[in-house]
Amino acid sequence: MTVPKASTVVIVGAGPAGIRAAGVLVAAGIRPVVLDEGQRVGGRIYRRPPQGFMRPPELLYGPDAGKACALHVLFDTMVAEGRVDYHPLSSAVAVADGALYAMTPGGRRTFAYDRLILATGATDRLAPVPGWQSAGVYSLGAAQIALKAQGVALGRKIVLAGSGPLLTLVASQLRKAGAKVAAVLDTAPLSAQVLALPGMLARPGLVLRGLRMRLRLGRCYHAGVMLDGIDCNERGPVSIRWRDMRGRSRVTACDMVGLGWHLRGEMQLAGLAGCAFDYDEGWAQWLPRTDRLGRAAEGLYLAGDGVRILGADGAELTGRLAATACLSDMGLPAPDVTPDLCRLARYERFARALARAFPWPDAMLRTVPDETIVCRCEGITAGEVRETAACSGAEANRVKSLARIGMGRCQGRYCQLAGAELIAARAGIAVCAAGRLREQAPVRPVLIGAWIGEG
Repeated sequence: MTVPKASTVVIVGAGPAGIRAAGVLVAAGIRPVVLDEGQRVGGRIYRRPPQGFMRPPELLYGPDAGKACALHVLFDTMVAEGRVDYHPLSSAVAVADGALYAMTPGGRRTFAYDRLILATGATDRLAPVPGWQSAGVYSLGAAQIALKAQGVALGRKIVLAGSGPLLTLVASQLRKAGAKVAAVLDTAPLSAQVLALPGMLARPGLVLRGLRMRLRLGRCYHAGVMLDGIDCNERGPVSIRWRDMRGRSRVTACDMVGLGWHLRGEMQLAGLAGCAFDYDEGWAQWLPRTDRLGRAAEGLYLAGDGVRILGADGAELTGRLAATACLSDMGLPAPDVTPDLCRLARYERFARALARAFPWPDAMLRTVPDETIVCRCEGITAGEVRETAACSGAEANRVKSLARIGMGRCQGRYCQLAGAELIAARAGIAVCAAGRLREQAPVRPVLIGAWIGEG
């Protein structure tokens, strides 16, 4: 097979989507460049522990251990055979004019490309709760990573709060590892979960698995709660205050709190590369504009949770589709996508039902007390956001310029959605009308000395 001369394909991310994309390209005779921030491939969902780690895959990945190991073996084989140019511990921080800029173990490097596949995954979607800025308050993803990568539970008496499948999954994983989970506080009412059940039956196996996990949690699981605040001392959390579905005030003692409301796509690089976005009311977040195969712009393809939050199986599908679109655009023979598109439609029905079952807590966000920290990086309160929106106008980037919300280390990943809710509530407009924060390079913190040094 003859591959066009100008055929440098760069893949960012080596989770399920990136691995499957690389597999399709390798099968077509292309040797892609793959960059990944991890030391070992697998992404967040199939994160691999360090060499010598003693817990078996069945404990790390549960029923998906076979899928995880198959992906690991596939990628390791391609690397061993020299069919992939693999760069671990490499963080892509900027993209412009057909070049990807990354920090690697050897320093700054520039990767020129003809086509770019972004499989950058997702981050936790967080909502501010009074006291959440304290040490000892983590995202659900951080708690899961610590457990998978190092076998560590981040507390002795743990409370998990938020909503979405990850809430139940992380609680189950922690309990299975022997950690004490004092309470699982779900802001989604049971009525919403029941009403969304017909749509979730697009994937009945996952529904049954989730129900079994939920039943094992027993009385520590509470639905339809309202979170009032996290009480902390100099060492971290001591308790969390909440109200149950009947409005009764409750206090649960703890020394660690994990928060998370499902996930949000990691889209900074996509924005810098020229992707457009639309606000999706169902998912309550901005989503990239792509075709069914993941084409986002000329030579730009998106895959995995950076397109839609569809889980590991959906990420594998979108990785194959993005690579197939890449091959087609290069004029090369490409696999038939019909079966994958049919499965993708089913996964999307399931995901939209999940979004209805576990909604983003916009009402809770719009009524947080003024003294609540919204931007943890810069220490910006809800009152400051409201006051700034009143004098600057209801536009996210203007509020950012004056109040500094979204200017910190996370670049708005954790505070942008909550800030938009506050702006919209103050102005009496739809949240999408507040706009989204513009991407800026570098998308990750970079040491100036490392950036200006020779790569």
